[in-house]
Amino acid sequence: MAHSRQAKKRIRQTARATDRNRARRSRVRTHLRKVEEAIASGDKDAAQAAFRAVQPELHRSAQKGIMHRNTVARSLSRMSRTIKALG
Repeated sequence: MAHSRQAKKRIRQTARATDRNRARRSRVRTHLRKVEEAIASGDKDAAQAAFRAVQPELHRSAQKGIMHRNTVARSLSRMSRTIKALG
């Protein structure tokens, strides 16, 4: 258990950051699931709309350090390629 005031404050800050990061990660996963469902249904228009919605979420997650930027770029590239192939 932390004894110093500094260590106790770090515990509080870490807890708040963990909650924020968990919420952000959940929001990203929800958007990704919507894209995957639209792709699975074969609806190109819905997939493109979901893709446009997920792009800023993924870029924001990379900017905030939730996901690595290369992971974001790779997943966006794969989604885009899959959506293009639907038509």
